[in-house]
Order: sequence, then structure tokens, then C-alpha cells
Amino acid sequence: MEGTSVQMLLALSSLLCCTTNQIGVTVSPSRSQFFKGESVILNCEDDSSGGWTLRRNTSRGTRTQCGSGQGIPDNSSCKNNYLVPWDSGVYWCESRGGGASSMVVNISVSGGSVILQSPVLPVMEGHDLTLSCQSKTPPSNPSAAFYKDGSLIRTEPTGHMTLQHVSRSDEGLYKCHIRDHGESPSSWISVSGSDPSVSMVMTQPSHAEQGLADDYDDIITSVTTEHQF
Repeated sequence: MEGTSVQMLLALSSLLCCTTNQIGVTVSPSRSQFFKGESVILNCEDDSSGGWTLRRNTSRGTRTQCGSGQGIPDNSSCKNNYLVPWDSGVYWCESRGGGASSMVVNISVSGGSVILQSPVLPVMEGHDLTLSCQSKTPPSNPSAAFYKDGSLIRTEPTGHMTLQHVSRSDEGLYKCHIRDHGESPSSWISVSGSDPSVSMVMTQPSHAEQGLADDYDDIITSVTTEHQF
């Protein structure tokens, strides 16, 4: 039985290897918050020749094609020259057949006068994280207060705060405040133990593969836990 389980584990490992691709969502400029009226470009980037569609969930609709109506033939890119608050939402790349998708990125568009410049992708564990509090009009005093999960972290006279060697405990909702200008929206910052620029995505299994997986749930659990899918 032990030998059979090992063989099945190897078979499933091979299956996972052969049914995955690396796909990432790039955002330019690379940040999660924008002022109303700013522009942004999002792209699907992968290591295969398969087609991807950039989709979004916003207050205007769910699973809509971000690039539709913008003259981009493959819809794997999206350029918005004038962002408005209802463009806020989650964006991701999806395979043409709908069987695979990337990690999502959150975009927040503020109609206010302050935003928090924070990374749109998870921060690598052990790396430094720099947050910047930016106002729409230059403040006479750039000093900014930074908050995590509603609690004050500290006030920085330059308007920039760096967290050194971040860990999972640094994950949370961050925002900032500039006196006489206002408060930014909150952004969730994630910390990852692997490269966040790409994510592994799996295609839908066939009926035979699904039956095999049902017979070996415990093996699949060990495989997926190890590979963090």
C-alpha cells in the first residue's frame, strides 16, 4: 500500500506540474491607490502562448472584461486614462476557457485628497516595505500619521514610513492621514513567502483526473500544501 501511495503521489505531482502555468498581473504605476483622474495600465503576463483575458469586479459589474471597448484585440491589457471611484475593485487574469485564473490585485480610486502609496502585490517576507502618504496638492507640512488596523503606528515628518524585514505579522489594513488634507482609503497589505510577481494557476481536471483525485484526497492535500496552491 505504501508503494502504491508513493506512485500515486508521483503521478499527481507530475499532473500538477503539467497542468499549471505562471501568470502575473502587472500594474503601472505599481501601486494600489489612485486619485480620481489618474491613469493606469494593467497587463496579463505569462510564460505560455495561451490567451488570457483581464477581468474585474467593480461596482459597475462582475467578471467584466477590463479591456473591452478600448481597442485592445486580445483583451489581455487594459488602459484607463481617467480613473473614477467606481473603477475601484479587484482585477485578475483568466484563461480564455475560464479554467484557470491568476491571483487578484486590488485597485482603489479615491475622490478625496490623500492616498497611500503601497505595493499592489504581496511583499516578500524579510524584505523592507516603504509606504508613502501623498496629497493631491503639496502640503506645507508633509508630516503624515500611519495606521495599521485602525491603530496608530507612528508619525513620520517626511510622509514616508519604512517597515524593515516584514513578516506575516505585518499583514493588515493600512492607511495614512495628513493634517489639514485628510485621510487616505485603507489598503490591505499581504506578506508572501514566495515571489508574488507570478502565481501558479491550475486548469480544470478531466473527469478521469478528478476521479483519481477523489480516491486520494489525503495525497492531494499533502501535495497542495507543499506547493502552496
